[in-house]
Amino acid sequence: MEYVSTRGSAPSRDFTGVLLAGLAEDGGLFVPATWPHFSPDALRAMRAMPYARLAATVLGAFIGPAIAPDTLLAMCEDAYGGFAHPAVCPLVQLDHGLWVHELFHGPTLAFKDMAMQLLGRLFDHVLGQTGQRITIVAATSGDTGSAAIEACRDRANIDLVVLHPRGRTSEVQRRQMTTVLADNITNIAVEGSFDDCQDLVKAMFADTAFRDEMALSAVNSINWARVAAQIPYYIAAGLALGAPDREVAFAVPTGNFGNVLAGWAAAKMGLPVARLVVASNRNDILARFLADNDMSVRPVEPSLSPSMDIQVSSNFERLLFELLGRDGLATAATMRGFRDTGRMAVPAAAWGAARAAFIGARLDDAGTLAEMARWHRAAGYLADPHSAVALAAARAHMIPGIPMVALATAAPAKFPDAVRAATGLTPPLPARLADLYERDERMACAPADLASIQALVRAAARRN
Repeated sequence: MEYVSTRGSAPSRDFTGVLLAGLAEDGGLFVPATWPHFSPDALRAMRAMPYARLAATVLGAFIGPAIAPDTLLAMCEDAYGGFAHPAVCPLVQLDHGLWVHELFHGPTLAFKDMAMQLLGRLFDHVLGQTGQRITIVAATSGDTGSAAIEACRDRANIDLVVLHPRGRTSEVQRRQMTTVLADNITNIAVEGSFDDCQDLVKAMFADTAFRDEMALSAVNSINWARVAAQIPYYIAAGLALGAPDREVAFAVPTGNFGNVLAGWAAAKMGLPVARLVVASNRNDILARFLADNDMSVRPVEPSLSPSMDIQVSSNFERLLFELLGRDGLATAATMRGFRDTGRMAVPAAAWGAARAAFIGARLDDAGTLAEMARWHRAAGYLADPHSAVALAAARAHMIPGIPMVALATAAPAKFPDAVRAATGLTPPLPARLADLYERDERMACAPADLASIQALVRAAARRN
């Protein structure tokens, strides 16, 4: 399996090269040179597979000969064997034709564990073979950081530095990051938004000398392996609801576009997806784009669903590359214009193709609380704010006769204040996190300044 950059100038790589590189040298994102495809019979054969085997089967199509199938299966079984639910990511029916796909049964109570638990093992395997040591830098709006820390803590060949926007995560999200005191983990609270954190990560990769000195890699969804590891749960949900002999629809709470892009990729691979709903909170750049071709950056507004408080959705570049006929130069020019002006000029034909593949939806904080209260009353179901945004979008865009799946991306216990405001209940943390509020925290604070952040990253890497 070969991978190319969305901006057309970086050398192609195999899966291992993409895993370690994270971002392409030309600033682009890696995508498969050709999309693998599963026939209906191949999909039907996956119906009886436990989740770990299904994941290994799907990921094997992207990894190719870089990792032996038996080794990949063992990694998947190890990654998902510790999840709190035996089905790993169960489907729960809430109403006629409406399901939630619970992706939060991993160690950090968020869907990021679905990919990150496997990524930690992939890095370990590849680095163990090559004898390399890498420095991973990650930007997080809340959940990626704790999932990356849990996956990478105490690993011999990895230093991990996580940037989060100071004061813009929930307390549970912050403490899940800052109370892990492993020597190879560094947390930095950045004075700014998630977009500032993400820009800093990209700037470090763009600094070639620093990138080489630190042997930088990434676990954000700019790393293709992160997106690839999210595709299996779409296929698992579709198969459980009748695919490939029946279409299925998904509503996805979306900030950085990586999760819903994985659903789009599942459709490219043969899953019959009737509809993909991009569910946004008040930071609605994607909904505005799909409605009016308005991809313009506005200030990030804090919300009850902080993991979606994003205006610059990095993974949209992968879709843009496809919409522009896989023209890397055109993609690079469009992204430069977006960077310079804060507006993306998407040709009408490309915008039309995006509208054919996705529907946008938006929900403000008041609507989020109302949706959470609705499902608690109607079904006794506690949804976190992000999942509630998806549920509202799912209800608004159901297709008669086609099952609709709302992705539940975080456990309600990660957002107790919002859940209490909506339902009057305070969801408890699991026993393993019961003392989270009493644990010591460790983090650095820094301005959104590249030189300051690079100095902290260099100090973290040299410490080990």
